[in-house]
Amino acid sequence: MPVPPIAFAKGKDEIDLLPGMANRHGLVAGATGTGKTVTLQTLAEQFSERGVPVFMADVKGDLAGVSQAGGGNDKVAARVKQLGLSGYQNRAYPVVFWDLLGEQGQPVRATVSEMGPLLLSRLLNLNDTQAGVLSIIFKAADGNGLLLLDLKDLRAMLQFVSDHASEIQTHYGNVSAASVGAIQRGLLTIEQQGGDKFFGEPALNLQDLLQTGDDGRGVVNILAADKLMQSPKLYATFLLWLLSELFEVLPEVGDPEKPVLVFFFDEAHLLFEDAPKVLLDKIEQVIRLVRSKGVGVYFVTQNPLDVPDTVLGQLGNRVQHALRAFTPRDQKAVKAAAETFRANKSVDVSTVITELGVGEALVSVLDATGTPTPVERALIYPPESRVGPITPQERQQVIQKSVLFGHYEKMIDRESAYEKLTQKTGAALDRTAQQPAAAPTSGQPSGASAQSSGGGWFGDLVKEGGAILTAPTGKSGRGESLAESMAKSTVRAMGSSVGRQIARGILGSILGGTSSRSRY
Repeated sequence: MPVPPIAFAKGKDEIDLLPGMANRHGLVAGATGTGKTVTLQTLAEQFSERGVPVFMADVKGDLAGVSQAGGGNDKVAARVKQLGLSGYQNRAYPVVFWDLLGEQGQPVRATVSEMGPLLLSRLLNLNDTQAGVLSIIFKAADGNGLLLLDLKDLRAMLQFVSDHASEIQTHYGNVSAASVGAIQRGLLTIEQQGGDKFFGEPALNLQDLLQTGDDGRGVVNILAADKLMQSPKLYATFLLWLLSELFEVLPEVGDPEKPVLVFFFDEAHLLFEDAPKVLLDKIEQVIRLVRSKGVGVYFVTQNPLDVPDTVLGQLGNRVQHALRAFTPRDQKAVKAAAETFRANKSVDVSTVITELGVGEALVSVLDATGTPTPVERALIYPPESRVGPITPQERQQVIQKSVLFGHYEKMIDRESAYEKLTQKTGAALDRTAQQPAAAPTSGQPSGASAQSSGGGWFGDLVKEGGAILTAPTGKSGRGESLAESMAKSTVRAMGSSVGRQIARGILGSILGGTSSRSRY
């Protein structure tokens, strides 16, 4: 049975978003107070009704109303009457609440290793030199089979690299005290913003975002982001990580009859602000390719200019609410928005875009051939669920009724880099206290004997872990290059359970490649 089209607006006629074209991505834009949040709510309901799970961030606390039946709203009643919606009914939708801080929903966690150095560098606001040191930390951890799960693991590895900078420099590069200090300060800031609750285990199982309710409707996953917006980089980095993980985990499905998941990226400007070119290139790559995994990404922002042209060109379904032309940049945005729509002789987009009322928008969607339809001026359908926030008691009831309740609440702290490095430090200190100091060999200064021979804590770790920090010579006597050492280590690591656990995805990888996952 074909999936019915998604009716969400009405101009001269009803405007339908075709489910088979919904994974071609989209844009919902407009000035503050023009109705973007209600548009998101309506679209989320319509996707859910067709069995499509949805993920969206609740920046203002308004979207939580999806979990409660509507009613008692005069503006909604007036819009229903105005549009003549005979089949309209007040009802709630299946919802799972999530929260990076673990206060207003199921806790959301990721491991430090899954996040990777590229995204962490942006999160910590590091420059290129400091980001290079962070990559060294990840390489050293990977080479020694040390899991980086939470912030204390990263701190322990940072201390290890700092204490043995002279040995590590030979194989990885210079590790300056200034860069280490900058990373330490960044970690402290992230911890104060709630990063200590986000990094750890149990990590989020992405399959938990792809559920349907008992009645077949898709679950609407709502991330509580009102407090998270006080840490905008943590918010944007998490959503970008989540999107890249979906790309890594989900199988290729081509063009399904309906999306596997619809992902709404609210406050999209935070994703692109101050992002280095290498990260922007990766974002563009993920957006371009994730469509084949059945994921539709809808960017939500005040101004279309907030989205880079390379990404904007991939957003086929457009809902443009009113823009204000008070400044030269606003006027540029109006012109840019008008030029990106397929022309309609009966609609003067440049003029209409500044005259739209609340809940009114210029709409263009993809037809069955993938071609944008001519732009139309339309009224957005009202949601069937409650418009506005819910009470803490109502939220708690939804949380406790969830099948996930009790699964993510308790944090797990298994053996990882912190525990292993702490154990090796203690063992090395014990051996040093029990054994007499060895006499220096001929021609070798006594102060250099331990370091040059790989002794002490660092030497023990290298010998016991088989680390790539050692570069054994072959028959020719030539030491392995860093690339050769890393290639061999990668083969060894990927073949082990530890290697599969520390592998990172397309945005987390040090080398920028993709990796296979064993969790799913």
